[in-house]
Amino acid sequence: MEHLLQEVLTFRDQRNWKQYHSPKELAISLVLEASELLENFQWKTSEEAVRDKLAEITDELADVLIYALLLSNELGIDLEEAVRRKIKKNAEKYPIDKAYGSNKKYTEL
Repeated sequence: MEHLLQEVLTFRDQRNWKQYHSPKELAISLVLEASELLENFQWKTSEEAVRDKLAEITDELADVLIYALLLSNELGIDLEEAVRRKIKKNAEKYPIDKAYGSNKKYTEL
C-alpha cells in the first residue's frame, strides 16, 4: 500500500496539485468519484453493467482509491491499519454464527 501511495503522491506533486488537496476537497472528490462509479450501474442490471462498462468501472474504482489514499495521507491515517481495525470491529458486530448468509444490520441480528 505504501508503494502505491508514493506513486499517487509523486503524480500529484509533479503537477503541483497538493495546494488543492485539503481534507474537505479530497472528501468531496472521493464522493464525486464514487458517484461516477455508481453511474455505470444506473438503469442496468449488475450483469449488464459489468459486461458493458467494466473498463469504466475499473477507472472510477481506481479514482475512488486514489482519493481515499490522498485523504488518508493528508489526515495522517494509516489506511492499512484502519481497514484491519474496521474488519475487527465488524467481526464483533457481525459474528459468524448470527450473520452468516444474512443481510441484516447488526442491530437486527
